[in-house]
Amino acid sequence: MEVDDEMIKSIGEEEEKRKPIVVILVGAPGSGKSTFCDHVMRVSTRPWVRVCQDTIGNGKAGTKAQCLALSNTSLKEEKSILIDRCNLDREQRADFVKLGESHQVDVHAVVLDLPAKLCISRSVKRTGHEGNLQGGKAAAVVNRMLQKKELPKLNEGFSRITFCQNENDVQAAMDTYGALSSSDSLPSGCYGEKKADTKVQLGIMKFLKRVDPPNRVRSDKTVPGSLAEIPKENHFVDAGQDQQMGSENGAHPLDSPPPTLAFPSISTADFQFNIDRASEIIVETVEEFINKLGNARLVLVDLSHGSKILSLVKTKAAIKNIDHKKFFTFVGDITKLRSEGGLHCNVIANAANWRLKPGGGGVNAAIYNAAGPDLDTATKNRAGSLAPGKAITVPLPSTSSLFSKEGVTHVIHVLGPNMNPKRPNCLKDDYNKGTKVLREAYLSLFENFASIVNAQEKLSDSSSVKPDSHSHLDGISNCDQKVRREDGASNTERNKKLKGFIGETESKTLYSVDVKENAINSGKKSQSLNKDWGSWAQALYSVAMHPEKHRNDVIEVSDDIVVLNDLYPKAQKHVLVISRAEGLDRLADVREEHLPVLRTMHDVGLKWAQTFLSENESLVFRLGYHSAPSMRQLHLHVISQDFNSKHLKNKKHWNSFNSPFFRDSVDVIQEVSEQGKATLNEDEKFMSMELRCNRCRSAHPNIPRLKSHIGICKSPFPAPLLQNGRLLTKSDAC
Repeated sequence: MEVDDEMIKSIGEEEEKRKPIVVILVGAPGSGKSTFCDHVMRVSTRPWVRVCQDTIGNGKAGTKAQCLALSNTSLKEEKSILIDRCNLDREQRADFVKLGESHQVDVHAVVLDLPAKLCISRSVKRTGHEGNLQGGKAAAVVNRMLQKKELPKLNEGFSRITFCQNENDVQAAMDTYGALSSSDSLPSGCYGEKKADTKVQLGIMKFLKRVDPPNRVRSDKTVPGSLAEIPKENHFVDAGQDQQMGSENGAHPLDSPPPTLAFPSISTADFQFNIDRASEIIVETVEEFINKLGNARLVLVDLSHGSKILSLVKTKAAIKNIDHKKFFTFVGDITKLRSEGGLHCNVIANAANWRLKPGGGGVNAAIYNAAGPDLDTATKNRAGSLAPGKAITVPLPSTSSLFSKEGVTHVIHVLGPNMNPKRPNCLKDDYNKGTKVLREAYLSLFENFASIVNAQEKLSDSSSVKPDSHSHLDGISNCDQKVRREDGASNTERNKKLKGFIGETESKTLYSVDVKENAINSGKKSQSLNKDWGSWAQALYSVAMHPEKHRNDVIEVSDDIVVLNDLYPKAQKHVLVISRAEGLDRLADVREEHLPVLRTMHDVGLKWAQTFLSENESLVFRLGYHSAPSMRQLHLHVISQDFNSKHLKNKKHWNSFNSPFFRDSVDVIQEVSEQGKATLNEDEKFMSMELRCNRCRSAHPNIPRLKSHIGICKSPFPAPLLQNGRLLTKSDAC
C-alpha cells in the first residue's frame, strides 16, 4: 500500500506539473502581440500553442469560434495557449476566461498597453501583415478599437494580470513567460499597474460611456489640455497623431453630443503663412473664445498623417492648459468625421476662396464635393464673395448628403490671409497685417459658431416640454433600478425589444387613465396607484389588460392570468404568470382578498413547471415574487434553478433570485392568509450580498466562476428550500 500511495502521489505531482495555463493578450493592433507569442514559443520549454484569429482559417482570417475550438483542443492536450487577439473589452475576453475555468487552469492576461501613437506607427508602416491591417487604413481601425478598450480586472476570472506600458515592460513579460518550464507557475495578482494612470483611465472610460452611442467620439489625446496629466498609454491616435476620447461634458448617453465645430487650419501651405506663427494664433484665439462656448467644442482637423500644425498646436495648447474636453485636434477627413472617425461634428468650417465657389483643391473642394450642389445653391443665396478675415454661416439643407450621412447642419465659410502672390489680395511679406487678418478670421469663425449654438439653445428652450413630474424611477427600489439598467440600455431600446408590448403613446394613455381613475375613486388610494411607473415598466400591465394585442407573445391566457416567456430569461426555463386584476401592481398591493388570485397564479405556475419537467426531468423549479419588482402588474416567476442563461450577467441578477429579496409563492400565500399581507425584503443589502451557490452555498468571486461551479455542483439544496414545497422536481410533479 505504501508503494501504491507513492505512485499515486507521483502521478498527482506529474499532473500538477503538466497543468497548462491560458494567457490572453490584450492590446491594439501594432502593440506587439504576435511578437510576444513568437518570442515565448521560441525560447520556452513549455509546450505552447498560439491561437491567432488572423491565421486560424488555414492561414487566413477566421472566427472567434474557431479560436475557442483550437484553445479547447490544446488544453485537452495539456498545452498552454497564447490568445493572440486584441481582446480589448471584457466581452471579447469572457469566453476564453470561461474556457480556462472549465478546464480548471489558471487564466492570465498580459496587457500591452503601449502608447497608441506607437501602435499606429507600427501598423501603418508594416507590410505583409497576417490580417492585412497595414498602411493608411490601419490608423482608423486602431482608433475604433481603442475606443472600446476596457482594461482587464481580476474579478473577470483572471488569476494574474501583467500590465506593460512601454517596450521594456513588454520585454520583461516576454522573458517571464519564456522562462516558464512545464513545472513552473507564476504568483497571482496584478503586476505593473500604475495607480495614477488607472485613475486617469477610469475617467477616460467614463467619457466613453457618455458619448453618442452610435458614434463614439475620438479626439486628439496629447493636444489641448494638460498633457502631463494624461498618460500616453491611454491615447487614441490616428496616423501618428495622439488621440484622446472627447468628452460629452457630462451628457447622458441618450443625449445628443455637445455642439461641435470642426475646422481646418486656414493659413498654412495654401497661403504660405509661417506655420509656427499660425499655430500660435490658433491657440491664442481658442483660449480667448473657449469659455464663451459653454459645453460646445472646437476641433482642429487635418488630413495629414504627420501634420506639423497639429503637433505645434497641441504642444502650445498644453502649455496654456486649455481644457482638452473643449478643444482638441483630430486627424481625419473633415467630410467623414462621423462615418470614418466616430467624431460627431454638427458644424464644419471651410477654408474657402474669396469667390465662395466650388472647385480648386484641398478642403474647399472636398467639402463642396461631399455636400453636393445643395451647398453651392445655399451659399449663393447667402453671399457672392468673402473678404479676408471674415466668415459666413450657411445652413446645410437636409437633402445634402453631408447632412444625412455625417450629421452636419451648418458649413461656415472662412477666408484667411493670402500670402501667395499668385492669388488676389496678396499681402506679400507683410506678416504683421497677415497676422491680424488671420486672427480676425478665426475670431469670426468662432463667433459664427457661437451664434449657431445660441440659436439652437433658444430653440430648444422655447420648444421644450415640461417633464412629467412622475419620474420613471421614483418609488422603485435602488437595487431593482440597477438590475433593470443592467439588463438593457435605455427604455426606448427596451420598448423596441418588447415587440410592441407598449408604445410611447400607449404608455402615456395608460398612465393618464390610472391617474383619472385614482382621482375618481373614493376612500383610500391604492398604494400601487401612488407609485409611478415608467413606460418600459408598463409593458406587463399592457399585456395583462390587452392580451389580444399580443397574441404572438402570450403563451396562455384566461380571465385571471396571462403567461409569457421572460424576455430576459435568467435560466433555461423562465416564464411569468401575470395577474389580470386591475390595481394589483406588485406584492405590496396584495391583501387577504387577493388570496384566490395568488392561488390561481401558483397553480398555473405549477402546471408550467410540470410541463417543463416532463420535457427535461433533470430540472428543478422555484416559484416566487420579487419584493420590489421593476415592472408594473403582479407577476410570478417560474424559474429553473440551473441559471444557465446569457442574460444572467451580474451580482444583482443572481441575488434577485437567490436572496431573501425573492419570496417563495407558497410562503407568500401562507403569510397573506395568516397576516393579511406578505413580508417584503426590499433592502439594498440583499442585492450586494456575495455570490453563493444556490446548492452548497460556497462563495465565488464573479459570475463566470459561479456559473462554472453551478454546472458541476451536485450538492443537495439547502434544507429551507427543500421544505414547504418551495422547490419542484420531477418526483414532486409525479
